[in-house]
Amino acid sequence: MFFFLGLTWDEGAYCSTDSDSFFQSRRSDIYAHYFDLLQQQGLVYPCFCSRSELHAAEAPHASDGRIIYAGTCRKLTAAQRNAKMQQRRPAWRIKVDDEFIAFTDMHYGRQQANLAHECGDFILRRSDGVYAYQLAVVIDDALMGVNQVVRGCDLLSSTPVQLYLYRLLNLTPPSFCHIPLLTDTEGRRLSKRDGDLEIAALRQHFGNPEPIIGLLAYLAGQLPKPEPLTAAELLPLFRPEAVPQDNIVVPQLL
Repeated sequence: MFFFLGLTWDEGAYCSTDSDSFFQSRRSDIYAHYFDLLQQQGLVYPCFCSRSELHAAEAPHASDGRIIYAGTCRKLTAAQRNAKMQQRRPAWRIKVDDEFIAFTDMHYGRQQANLAHECGDFILRRSDGVYAYQLAVVIDDALMGVNQVVRGCDLLSSTPVQLYLYRLLNLTPPSFCHIPLLTDTEGRRLSKRDGDLEIAALRQHFGNPEPIIGLLAYLAGQLPKPEPLTAAELLPLFRPEAVPQDNIVVPQLL
């Protein structure tokens, strides 16, 4: 896909002699070190809640449907935890404070969230031993010297969570820029899982990448009208201030 669209990268698994550094599945020892640092601060505790318990009707939910963890296992005594340990392997959560974490997004401006009210204690390591995205991405970006993160606005709410971890681990956070998502005409987010805009189908329909890039550039406010151009030709024309804040509706192409 990347080669077809004319996209390249300066660093990554496909152009590095140390490809293991770019696969989270091969970095568990690194994550374990930072997990231990948080444990030493007394911030991590085991959680025995099942998926069905977390999705129970009485569980609080954010406006977007995310479950706000109620802190059930945070309140367990040592004896209760030891008893539950004999029955099932726990996930591990981190305690969050009742405070606002604020940051300025490069596209959406000032943002803030109270993790205790809008997230709750979140998971650092799953019950199967896999380290959660929130912990892994913070460590990866910090150790790799990432200083700017550009990603979809569906991850805007993850930023305060990650900034909280950056602070606790004494790591330098990057700047963040969130961008609108692509949706269909009914407002449904396009996704690979649903087979939307598969690159093979687009390639068969358009033949060349230039019409695809030109259309997306137009929809993103970069061109006055859709016209074919390469990724290299688009680069000097790109104006971040022209990118809309609302999600971008993609017409039916196929």
